[in-house]
Amino acid sequence: MDTLYANTTFLPNYNVPNATAKPWTPYDGCEERVAGILFDLAVQIFNVFLGLPANVMILWFILRKKSESSTSDIFIFNLAVLDGFFGCMVPIDLVNMFLLNNKDIWYILMFTYGIKDMGGPLFLSCVCLDRYVAVLHPITFTGLKDHKYRAACSVVVLVITLAYAIAKAIGGIENFEKVFTVSILTAFAFMVFCNISILWALKRSGPGKDEMHPMKKKAFKMVLSILAIIVFNYLPPVALFPFQQYYSVDVFKCYIQPFAFSFINISSSTQPLLYLSRVKKIHCFPSLSSKMCSSAKRPSAES
Repeated sequence: MDTLYANTTFLPNYNVPNATAKPWTPYDGCEERVAGILFDLAVQIFNVFLGLPANVMILWFILRKKSESSTSDIFIFNLAVLDGFFGCMVPIDLVNMFLLNNKDIWYILMFTYGIKDMGGPLFLSCVCLDRYVAVLHPITFTGLKDHKYRAACSVVVLVITLAYAIAKAIGGIENFEKVFTVSILTAFAFMVFCNISILWALKRSGPGKDEMHPMKKKAFKMVLSILAIIVFNYLPPVALFPFQQYYSVDVFKCYIQPFAFSFINISSSTQPLLYLSRVKKIHCFPSLSSKMCSSAKRPSAES
């Protein structure tokens, strides 16, 4: 799992004669400090049962959209692909952890976590930037509505993500964990700036108006919920990782890292669920229950 991947010196002992491993963790040095790893394990299992179906639903919903898609949909689609891929790898991780303990599989899993570590914050930053430009610079946004710009941005993000994941899987790069620390700090600051700027712009009332327009109020609540999710998922690593030198190696390896990464990992569930909660009439997918939806609308129209 993510907990020890930042430093390749903490790889488990593979097929070492006379090596004794505790039943719940193969990580050397954490046999007596399993609380953090078990917490991250619980989050991983939660993602499989809740996050994976939610991400599949997002992919299905975006692909089946008949109306013009949102400008952010391409970023959300890519984010759902990465989170879904991450969720699919969790069972393999668990089997390798408790049964196989295979080095080759371990490096593949390191690549997977590299994808999650870098791709998630970058694509979420793209979503925040897209909304920031739409609200604060509407004229510029109108000229950039063509999907080719967002497709090009997605390609750049994927290239950066793949490069980071490959480097993480290969290992042996000095101070490589600082790359993640710097990137997560930068992405967090950028996302918070964008969302606070949007909230500030929406909060301002029009000339001669004391109350916020209902549509603006709805958008304000939506952005506020997004900001809360971002803070919840990314504040723990942002607050803890820069102070790694103040912790002992064992404490950081067995408690701080798995605890902080678990909040990033749970974003594979919280972010898609937030998106689905904003989708209007999500139970009324055209191919499944168009008659139900139309019948549900009639009473309100007649009233």
